[in-house]
Amino acid sequence: MITVKNNNVGITARKVRGVADLIRRKKVEEALKILRFSEKKEIAIILSKLINSGLAIASETKKYDLDNLTVDIVKVDEGPQLKRIMPRAQGRAYRIIKKSSYVTIGLKEA
Repeated sequence: MITVKNNNVGITARKVRGVADLIRRKKVEEALKILRFSEKKEIAIILSKLINSGLAIASETKKYDLDNLTVDIVKVDEGPQLKRIMPRAQGRAYRIIKKSSYVTIGLKEA
């Protein structure tokens, strides 16, 4: 099992989970095709980079058959929140919360 992580995704976990559900338990080639034509381009680029990183690890170790790899685990957790302040009228301040997420992808041989 090959595990690849990205702990600095500046998109909310809820938005990433929608795209991550599309590629769970699919072959790697099929998952990359789905991500290529996904409407959420920024999220698709992040996930495809993670999958390609896992493929590079698999080709270096030479223990895995690259044609039989599947996306086994796609785990998206909430990351830290950046708290910012937006000035408003009459001296008030509204809080803006910029959410982030942790993405973990596990590739396994079918």
